[in-house]
Amino acid sequence: MFSRLCVFCGSSPGARPAYAEAARTLGALLARHSIGLVYGGGKVGLMGILADAVLAGGGHVTGVIPQSLVGLEVGHDRLPDLRVVGSMHERKALMADLAGGFVALPGGIGTFEELIEVMTWSQLGMHAKPIGLLDVEGYFDPFLQMLDHAVAERFLLPQHRQNLVVAAEPEALLAALQAHRPATPVGKWIDRDET
Repeated sequence: MFSRLCVFCGSSPGARPAYAEAARTLGALLARHSIGLVYGGGKVGLMGILADAVLAGGGHVTGVIPQSLVGLEVGHDRLPDLRVVGSMHERKALMADLAGGFVALPGGIGTFEELIEVMTWSQLGMHAKPIGLLDVEGYFDPFLQMLDHAVAERFLLPQHRQNLVVAAEPEALLAALQAHRPATPVGKWIDRDET
Protein backbone atom coordinates (compact mmCIF):
# COMPACT_ATOMS: atom_id res chain seq x y z
CA MET A 1 0.00 0.00 0.00
CA PHE A 2 1.15 3.53 -0.66
CA SER A 3 -0.17 6.85 0.55
CA ARG A 4 1.08 8.92 -2.41
CA LEU A 5 1.35 8.14 -6.10
CA CYS A 6 3.54 10.01 -8.57
CA VAL A 7 1.86 10.43 -11.94
CA PHE A 8 3.62 11.41 -15.18
CA CYS A 9 1.40 12.69 -18.00
CA GLY A 10 1.13 15.14 -20.85
CA SER A 11 0.95 18.91 -20.66
CA SER A 12 -1.48 18.60 -23.59
CA PRO A 13 -4.93 16.99 -23.42
CA GLY A 14 -4.06 14.92 -26.49
CA ALA A 15 -6.12 14.14 -29.57
CA ARG A 16 -8.73 11.83 -27.99
CA PRO A 17 -11.29 12.68 -25.32
CA ALA A 18 -10.51 9.30 -23.70
CA TYR A 19 -7.15 10.62 -22.47
CA ALA A 20 -8.73 13.44 -20.48
CA GLU A 21 -11.44 11.10 -19.19
CA ALA A 22 -8.80 8.63 -17.95
CA ALA A 23 -6.93 11.42 -16.14
CA ARG A 24 -10.17 12.64 -14.56
CA THR A 25 -11.16 9.11 -13.50
CA LEU A 26 -7.74 8.38 -12.02
CA GLY A 27 -7.80 11.65 -10.08
CA ALA A 28 -11.23 10.91 -8.61
CA LEU A 29 -10.10 7.38 -7.73
CA LEU A 30 -7.01 8.63 -5.91
CA ALA A 31 -9.10 11.06 -3.88
CA ARG A 32 -11.66 8.36 -3.05
CA HIS A 33 -8.92 6.03 -1.78
CA SER A 34 -7.12 8.82 0.14
CA ILE A 35 -4.01 8.43 -2.02
CA GLY A 36 -2.21 11.73 -2.48
CA LEU A 37 -1.10 12.85 -5.92
CA VAL A 38 2.49 13.88 -6.61
CA TYR A 39 2.94 15.33 -10.09
CA GLY A 40 4.73 17.98 -12.11
CA GLY A 41 2.73 20.94 -10.81
CA GLY A 42 1.23 22.09 -14.10
CA LYS A 43 -2.25 23.45 -14.71
CA VAL A 44 -2.38 22.57 -18.42
CA GLY A 45 -3.26 19.42 -20.35
CA LEU A 46 -3.70 16.06 -18.65
CA MET A 47 -1.63 17.37 -15.74
CA GLY A 48 -4.19 20.04 -14.91
CA ILE A 49 -7.17 17.73 -15.49
CA LEU A 50 -5.68 15.11 -13.15
CA ALA A 51 -4.85 17.59 -10.38
CA ASP A 52 -8.25 19.29 -10.62
CA ALA A 53 -10.01 15.92 -10.30
CA VAL A 54 -8.06 15.03 -7.16
CA LEU A 55 -8.81 18.44 -5.64
CA ALA A 56 -12.50 18.19 -6.58
CA GLY A 57 -12.66 14.87 -4.74
CA GLY A 58 -11.12 16.37 -1.61
CA GLY A 59 -7.74 14.69 -2.14
CA HIS A 60 -4.28 16.06 -1.50
CA VAL A 61 -2.07 17.24 -4.37
CA THR A 62 1.65 17.98 -4.24
CA GLY A 63 3.04 19.70 -7.30
CA VAL A 64 6.76 19.91 -8.01
CA ILE A 65 7.78 22.41 -10.66
CA PRO A 66 11.03 24.08 -11.75
CA GLN A 67 11.17 27.85 -11.36
CA SER A 68 11.60 28.24 -15.12
CA LEU A 69 8.16 26.72 -15.77
CA VAL A 70 6.46 28.79 -13.07
CA GLY A 71 7.77 31.80 -14.99
CA LEU A 72 5.99 30.56 -18.12
CA GLU A 73 2.73 30.65 -16.16
CA VAL A 74 2.01 26.92 -16.44
CA GLY A 75 2.22 26.27 -12.68
CA HIS A 76 -1.08 25.30 -11.06
CA ASP A 77 -2.18 28.24 -8.90
CA ARG A 78 -4.72 26.37 -6.72
CA LEU A 79 -2.51 23.68 -5.20
CA PRO A 80 -2.24 23.46 -1.41
CA ASP A 81 1.33 22.17 -1.79
CA LEU A 82 3.35 23.53 -4.72
CA ARG A 83 7.10 23.04 -4.38
CA VAL A 84 9.30 25.13 -6.63
CA VAL A 85 12.74 23.68 -7.38
CA GLY A 86 15.74 24.81 -9.35
CA SER A 87 15.91 22.22 -12.13
CA MET A 88 14.22 19.29 -13.83
CA HIS A 89 16.66 16.94 -12.11
CA GLU A 90 15.62 18.25 -8.69
CA ARG A 91 11.97 17.95 -9.71
CA LYS A 92 12.25 14.27 -10.63
CA ALA A 93 14.28 13.39 -7.54
CA LEU A 94 11.82 15.08 -5.18
CA MET A 95 8.79 13.55 -6.88
CA ALA A 96 10.37 10.10 -6.56
CA ASP A 97 11.21 10.68 -2.89
CA LEU A 98 7.67 11.78 -2.05
CA ALA A 99 5.84 8.92 -3.78
CA GLY A 100 5.32 5.27 -2.97
CA GLY A 101 4.67 4.31 -6.59
CA PHE A 102 4.59 5.67 -10.13
CA VAL A 103 2.06 5.77 -12.97
CA ALA A 104 2.36 7.09 -16.51
CA LEU A 105 -0.63 8.32 -18.49
CA PRO A 106 -0.40 9.30 -22.15
CA GLY A 107 2.11 12.04 -22.80
CA GLY A 108 5.07 13.01 -24.91
CA ILE A 109 8.85 12.87 -24.63
CA GLY A 110 8.89 14.18 -21.06
CA THR A 111 6.47 11.47 -19.92
CA PHE A 112 8.47 8.76 -21.71
CA GLU A 113 11.69 10.03 -20.17
CA GLU A 114 10.27 10.14 -16.64
CA LEU A 115 8.80 6.65 -16.97
CA ILE A 116 11.98 5.13 -18.37
CA GLU A 117 14.07 6.79 -15.69
CA VAL A 118 12.05 5.28 -12.80
CA MET A 119 12.14 1.92 -14.60
CA THR A 120 15.93 2.23 -14.81
CA TRP A 121 16.18 3.15 -11.13
CA SER A 122 14.12 0.05 -10.29
CA GLN A 123 16.35 -2.14 -12.46
CA LEU A 124 19.41 -0.78 -10.67
CA GLY A 125 17.89 -1.37 -7.24
CA MET A 126 17.60 2.33 -6.42
CA HIS A 127 13.96 1.84 -5.41
CA ALA A 128 11.47 -1.02 -5.05
CA LYS A 129 8.30 0.95 -5.78
CA PRO A 130 5.60 -0.28 -8.19
CA ILE A 131 5.48 1.29 -11.64
CA GLY A 132 2.31 1.35 -13.72
CA LEU A 133 1.21 2.33 -17.17
CA LEU A 134 -2.35 3.41 -17.92
CA ASP A 135 -2.60 2.29 -21.54
CA VAL A 136 -5.60 4.36 -22.65
CA GLU A 137 -6.97 3.11 -25.98
CA GLY A 138 -3.67 1.40 -26.78
CA TYR A 139 -1.63 4.61 -26.69
CA PHE A 140 1.41 2.82 -25.26
CA ASP A 141 1.17 -0.32 -27.41
CA PRO A 142 4.20 0.61 -29.60
CA PHE A 143 6.24 1.35 -26.46
CA LEU A 144 5.29 -2.02 -24.94
CA GLN A 145 6.20 -3.75 -28.20
CA MET A 146 9.61 -2.06 -28.05
CA LEU A 147 10.15 -3.34 -24.50
CA ASP A 148 9.19 -6.86 -25.60
CA HIS A 149 11.61 -6.55 -28.52
CA ALA A 150 14.37 -5.52 -26.08
CA VAL A 151 13.63 -8.65 -24.02
CA ALA A 152 13.71 -10.85 -27.14
CA GLU A 153 17.03 -9.32 -28.17
CA ARG A 154 18.40 -9.82 -24.63
CA PHE A 155 18.91 -6.17 -23.74
CA LEU A 156 16.19 -6.20 -21.06
CA LEU A 157 15.66 -8.94 -18.50
CA PRO A 158 12.14 -10.44 -18.47
CA GLN A 159 11.70 -9.73 -14.75
CA HIS A 160 12.50 -6.06 -15.32
CA ARG A 161 9.96 -5.93 -18.15
CA GLN A 162 7.41 -7.50 -15.80
CA ASN A 163 8.07 -4.78 -13.23
CA LEU A 164 5.94 -2.51 -15.42
CA VAL A 165 2.29 -3.07 -14.49
CA VAL A 166 -0.07 -2.32 -17.39
CA ALA A 167 -3.84 -1.83 -17.42
CA ALA A 168 -6.35 -0.01 -19.61
CA GLU A 169 -8.60 1.18 -16.75
CA PRO A 170 -7.58 3.28 -13.72
CA GLU A 171 -9.28 1.06 -11.12
CA ALA A 172 -7.66 -2.11 -12.47
CA LEU A 173 -4.27 -0.41 -12.59
CA LEU A 174 -4.49 0.87 -9.02
CA ALA A 175 -5.47 -2.59 -7.71
CA ALA A 176 -2.64 -4.25 -9.65
CA LEU A 177 -0.10 -1.72 -8.37
CA GLN A 178 -1.11 -2.28 -4.77
CA ALA A 179 -0.68 -6.05 -5.21
CA HIS A 180 2.57 -5.91 -7.22
CA ARG A 181 5.96 -6.77 -5.75
CA PRO A 182 8.79 -5.59 -8.03
CA ALA A 183 11.52 -8.06 -8.93
CA THR A 184 14.89 -7.59 -7.29
CA PRO A 185 17.67 -6.14 -9.42
CA VAL A 186 19.85 -8.54 -11.37
CA GLY A 187 23.43 -7.78 -12.34
CA LYS A 188 23.87 -8.81 -15.96
CA TRP A 189 22.90 -11.26 -18.63
CA ILE A 190 24.51 -14.67 -18.26
CA ASP A 191 25.33 -15.83 -21.74
CA ARG A 192 24.72 -19.47 -22.52
CA ASP A 193 28.39 -19.80 -23.46
CA GLU A 194 29.41 -18.74 -19.95
CA THR A 195 27.49 -21.52 -18.16
